[in-house]
Amino acid sequence: MTTRILAIVLAGGEGKRLMPLTADRAKPAVPFGGIYRLVDFVLSNLANGGFLRMVVLTQYKSHSLDRHVSRTWRMSTMLGNYVTPVPAQQRLGPRWFAGSADALFQNLNLIYDELPEHCIVFGADHIYRMDPRQMVDQHIDSGADVTVAAIRQPLSLADQFGVIETDPAGRRIVAFREKPKDAVGLPDAPDQIYASMGNYVFRTQAMIDALREDALDPSSRHDLGGDVIPMFVKSGSAEVYDFAHNVVPGSTERDRGYWRDVGTLDAYYDAHMDLVSAQPVFNLYNDRWPIYTGHDPLPPAKFVHEDGDRVGHALDSMVSPGVIVSGGTARRSILSPGVVLHSHSQVEDSVLMHGVKIGRGAVVRRAIIDKNVVIPDGARIGLDTEYDRSRFAVTRGGVVVIGKNELVER
Repeated sequence: MTTRILAIVLAGGEGKRLMPLTADRAKPAVPFGGIYRLVDFVLSNLANGGFLRMVVLTQYKSHSLDRHVSRTWRMSTMLGNYVTPVPAQQRLGPRWFAGSADALFQNLNLIYDELPEHCIVFGADHIYRMDPRQMVDQHIDSGADVTVAAIRQPLSLADQFGVIETDPAGRRIVAFREKPKDAVGLPDAPDQIYASMGNYVFRTQAMIDALREDALDPSSRHDLGGDVIPMFVKSGSAEVYDFAHNVVPGSTERDRGYWRDVGTLDAYYDAHMDLVSAQPVFNLYNDRWPIYTGHDPLPPAKFVHEDGDRVGHALDSMVSPGVIVSGGTARRSILSPGVVLHSHSQVEDSVLMHGVKIGRGAVVRRAIIDKNVVIPDGARIGLDTEYDRSRFAVTRGGVVVIGKNELVER
């Protein structure tokens, strides 16, 4: 590309609503889909789009995230490309980031070093495929100071999103409101609204000026969506990018336009269940727009024993390298690297992360089990909600969640 562009990934989220999965890691470092981490999706979208100069701003419990980015996301230094994790540095005093806008403001040195004409600023904790080139092209052609990506949602759900309202032509943003009760429909679809995806493209100097102004405002929450974008809306220099127009190479009609905010445990669980059907709602097998990640040197998955009813098999499931299904059964589940299912165990509608061991005769249903948890022989998880609630976290949707390294008694 002839235009100089810097990509900034906001990856400092604490992810309180994903506890206990975020008890020991930042939200963007949470594993997803067996072999990935949440941050891999935004980085893959940017890399596939050819934006190969990226900084990843981290803050909350960032060690595993920093390590993953450093070890996995290596670019050719000969060509000047890089993906660099940047922990909070307290450059402006002994304080952490007060919000997404403050995170950018405290890292303006990165922008001064690179001197880009435009900045891509994307979040790090959504599951989706997007070709960012199409959004950048619209932004540059329009001459707007900022372009905000939006996904169409039913009008009835407006009070769950940051809602973007446009002029009659459908491009210039005239209002950005947080969870309104009286939202109006789109000019071309009265029963739909634009929900902000938290992805932005800025003209660099306009962004710097707005961040400086926001930093001086004592009443600001220093949030991009809540405080900075309304500045551009007021000046008439903000446009919307309709995600429905984004076409990713290799996408199908079934998974085109897929986007999930996995900010809650139930949403995180549902996004996994989207993966395991024969024709998945979100297709990880699109080799024209791959999702990249790092891989440990693990052997292929193995299914062993065919002895009467002691048969190791997995149905409608995703099975990662290093998994051993030893006389157990998995149905509609995600088995991450190193998972072991022992004889006569049953795992259904569940997400098992790295190194989980399921004992002989144990039953696990509708559960998320974090790394290295050992389920004892004969244990029952997900069969008695009240009993599970006395021991573990249970979501509103009834999904049992067991934290990393948590001790489970029979």
